[in-house]
This record gives sequence, C-alpha cells and structure tokens, in this order.
Amino acid sequence: MLEIRRAHIEDANDLVRLAHVLGYAIDVAAARATVERSEQSDAAVLVAAAGELIVGWTHVYRTDLVQEMPFAELGGLVVDPRRRGSGVGKRLLDAAQHWAFDHGLATMRVRSNVVRSGAHRFYERNGFAVEKTSLTFVKPIPPR
Repeated sequence: MLEIRRAHIEDANDLVRLAHVLGYAIDVAAARATVERSEQSDAAVLVAAAGELIVGWTHVYRTDLVQEMPFAELGGLVVDPRRRGSGVGKRLLDAAQHWAFDHGLATMRVRSNVVRSGAHRFYERNGFAVEKTSLTFVKPIPPR
C-alpha cells in the first residue's frame, strides 16, 4: 500500500538517497532543514511511503513575484527508479496539486533540465505545457 504524506525529519536519509538518483549533491542536514522550514512556511515536502520505505518525494511551494499572480512551484519530484511507471509520480503530483489548491493557488509550474526527456513526457501527460525556454544563471554570494 502506498501512502502519500508530509515528510518527517526522520525521512531525511531517504530524501537524500533519492535526490542523489537525480544527481543532486545534498546532505542529510540540508534535507532535515528543508523539511523543518516547510512546516513553518508556504511549502510542503511530500513523500510516497510503501510501508517503511520512501519510494518518492516532491517539494511544492508558493512563489510570489511582483509581475504575476502567486503560483505553486515544484522544486523537485523524484521516484525510485525501480518504482517508475507504477503511478508513484502521478500520486505525488496529484498531492502537490491538492496542496496548491488548498493554499489558494491556481497555477503550478515546474522546471525540468533539458536532458530529462522522460520527465518532460511525464509532465506533459499530466497536463503541463511548455511555457518558455530559459537559461538559469547562478552566482555564489561572497561574504561581506
């Protein structure tokens, strides 16, 4: 039986294990901090639990920009490779959409790396459409 629920601090090791599947270098302390912050903010880290085993997660949060109405954004969605195609991702996406609706948000966005064609097909099958193509720039903030 698959249960979709909010992540607990104790799930941090599994969040990290699954993040590494996608190539993200996050550590357990950072995962715990994100889960803790999400409990006090307009965000949720949701997990798919098959008994004691976490087989997927998603992070959804409210985004407020001056130039447009607030929207929900998926910060990530990952499913254990052995469980892909079994409906876990769809269940997580549905739960994120319910969270967004319950928080008064009418639109959801997700960014997906150009090399993740399987993810693109998943999102398109689930009603998402490509809005635009852009570059992401990053700059470390130096100490003052």
